[in-house]
Amino acid sequence: MNPMERLIAVQSKQDIPSEYQDTPVGLLFEYHNFGRTKDVYTNAQLLIGMCMDNRKCLNIPPHFAFILRTGGVNLRYSGFKVSYAIAVGGVRQVVLIGHTQCGMVNLESKREQFVKGLVEGAGWDVKVAEEHFAKFFPMFEIGNEIDFILSEAKRLKITYPKIDIVPLMYRIEDNLLYQIKESA
Repeated sequence: MNPMERLIAVQSKQDIPSEYQDTPVGLLFEYHNFGRTKDVYTNAQLLIGMCMDNRKCLNIPPHFAFILRTGGVNLRYSGFKVSYAIAVGGVRQVVLIGHTQCGMVNLESKREQFVKGLVEGAGWDVKVAEEHFAKFFPMFEIGNEIDFILSEAKRLKITYPKIDIVPLMYRIEDNLLYQIKESA
């Protein structure tokens, strides 16, 4: 099965899973996908982990969410920040938003462009740039977007058993959020 066939469209409030109706996750769908009028918030309602990709912009009210942006929604090196949002910020739901066309997929194919970009754009030595890529690309390669988001959600559910960890996808093609069917 093509991984993208696992996406479930959320086109109306009835499409939001019942466990997320009238929760911050449900509100996220309503604000972003349906253009709900923005409420006023003084405290974050959830933590959103999403990719650093500049093609994604969520339609949410100010102060509605803490947002962590990392390549491929890889939060493995952001554990303290996640813990802070939960322990100090009081959030009880975490949404991981992967997206189509993610640059962290198949990083090996970008080696030459990466090295050339550091040499020409940042003034790096070729050997140092090659070593930098070789050292770090295995830490940031995500495979395919959906499987990585699901594995990251599973990892976080083990770490934070009382917190709802919700994997979603953002389709660059239509700028909407989708549910992910968790079993293939």
